[in-house]
Amino acid sequence: MWHGTLAQPPEAVADAASLLSDDERARAARFHFERDRRRYIAGRAQLRLLLARYAGGRAEALDFDYGAFDKPFLAGAELHFNVSHSAETLLIAVTRAGEVGVDVEVLGRDLAREQIAERFFSPREVAVLRALPFETQGTAFLTCWTRKEAFIKARGDGLSLALDSFDVTLAPGQPVALERTAWSQDEPRKWCLTDLSDTDAGYVAAVAVKSTRALAIGRHELPGLKQALSEQENR
Repeated sequence: MWHGTLAQPPEAVADAASLLSDDERARAARFHFERDRRRYIAGRAQLRLLLARYAGGRAEALDFDYGAFDKPFLAGAELHFNVSHSAETLLIAVTRAGEVGVDVEVLGRDLAREQIAERFFSPREVAVLRALPFETQGTAFLTCWTRKEAFIKARGDGLSLALDSFDVTLAPGQPVALERTAWSQDEPRKWCLTDLSDTDAGYVAAVAVKSTRALAIGRHELPGLKQALSEQENR
């Protein structure tokens, strides 16, 4: 697991834009706000630079294909990856173990006070959430949300999989797990969920990997974009 930031120097972002494909640059141009445009370029460039270290070759030469719900993958590479960002926090998961999904949400707005959980979570998850002390419900809500999003992203289902069709653990002190799916009793045993939250750094996060065994998730810091560009040139 790689942690980084989308807050990169403007000159580094400008240089990194050359790494993007034509369709990525076109997408960047469609952002209305310059801040969002820079963040998109910074995120895609850091993803390309990181994957090039795993797969070999040049970052700009990587060729992405896309699944039914636009989940990217590298054609011909036995490498699974997924990206999530919230505000300026960036997480990139890379593994050869199996399909992977990651999700991150920065702490801030207390969504637990709204009725989002009642609209989207399963009845079991809502009951666990509302039984917690009120002051812990905000973080628990994001814990549930990121674990569910990581699972959906790993499966590549997009919005086609209802959030209330499966249960994850969310209470403090509970083991991190996919507890139930509506479509299969065996499905939970096929997945490894890991909590990646760092409340001191201001975010809640989770990663889901399709694996029948427990995985040790290493945590690493991405170099700054300027440094990463220099390292590629020196390889």
